[in-house]
Amino acid sequence: MPLDSSSPPVLRESSSRHVPTRVRSKWSRKNPYRATVVANTVLSGPGSDKEVRHIVLSLGDSGIEYQPGDGINVWPVNDPDVVARIIDRLGVAPDTPVADRRTTRALCEALTHGYEVCTAPEDLLRLIACRTGNPELNSLVADDVARDARDAWLAGKDVLDLLEVDRSVVIAPEELIAQLRPLVHRQYSVSSSPLVHGSTVHLTMATVRHDGADRRRGGTCSTFVADRRPAGTEVDVFVSANRAFRLPPDDIKAIMIGPGTGIAPFRAFLHERAARRASGGNWLFFGDRHREHDHIYADEIEGFVADGLLSRVDLAFSRDQEHKIYVQDRMREQGAALYAWLSEGAHIYVCGDATRMAPDVDTALLDIIAEHGGLSTTAAHGVVDELRRTKRYVRDVY
Repeated sequence: MPLDSSSPPVLRESSSRHVPTRVRSKWSRKNPYRATVVANTVLSGPGSDKEVRHIVLSLGDSGIEYQPGDGINVWPVNDPDVVARIIDRLGVAPDTPVADRRTTRALCEALTHGYEVCTAPEDLLRLIACRTGNPELNSLVADDVARDARDAWLAGKDVLDLLEVDRSVVIAPEELIAQLRPLVHRQYSVSSSPLVHGSTVHLTMATVRHDGADRRRGGTCSTFVADRRPAGTEVDVFVSANRAFRLPPDDIKAIMIGPGTGIAPFRAFLHERAARRASGGNWLFFGDRHREHDHIYADEIEGFVADGLLSRVDLAFSRDQEHKIYVQDRMREQGAALYAWLSEGAHIYVCGDATRMAPDVDTALLDIIAEHGGLSTTAAHGVVDELRRTKRYVRDVY
């Protein structure tokens, strides 16, 4: 849809353009920086069924530069207890040499630093199924079984779980390694501003845990940081620039939609705009399950409101009432005001869950533009597409 005098008000361009700052660094995936953990604290309340942590890393004299909107990649290390139990199950020594396409190293080293062990790979399931008479496993890998059924059975299991299904099955170390996926870094949105937080970078991290009958399982990186990286320890990191997710010019309004840990980049945005004394208004939509336990960064948000930085805040705590309320419901409630902000040139940002939240926010935005812009659904789709094309509607979802 062209931008001309007949375009809907939400498409009229802002008077200034923002040129993103390029992030350059000698530190990379192959050459990460070893950052010191300055703080590792729990944000969620004691009654929460979630565990959200605030992590502060020192960048020291690394020269690393970042901008709000960027991501920090963390290289995890596998749980030594799980690694030891896998090696015990294989019945070999920890220093048993194993070779892959790149190198030969001790089995313990490979399982600790080289391969994913906190998830259960389908290839390993198939290998074990071929060597056992277990009817359940054989039915799962049958050609006519839907992938969804296999994925559901594998969900919440790890490599050790598969190896324990039938302890009579003999698997050589190199056979096991061949079925595993390489260990990869995890990316987290920066939740700090270099203008405010100096040579540190902040992360907002949800710890993933699964309680099993015999032991507790968890996310590879989140439990590595939560359980084994207290203040004073080190972690390997590098920056990924996200030039598509940048603040608008200082005089332009920003609408930020980030429930749960999706608030991370918007904490960075707000600190940055405060430091820059940006005149553009800021509107935050945030939510989670319970206000009492899950309203992370509540004091900071209230401070931003008191200082006049946050023009509007709409909260949605889904479990605090019988009828669940989400951020997209708050958007619809404030549809007229949200449309007015867009008509004034506001940029809209979404961060968080890609499976449900982001599509529901898409639908809510489309309906708001159609209703308050007096447009057909087809025309509203055109408006949303144009907002995306001009980078006034951007998402960072996962």
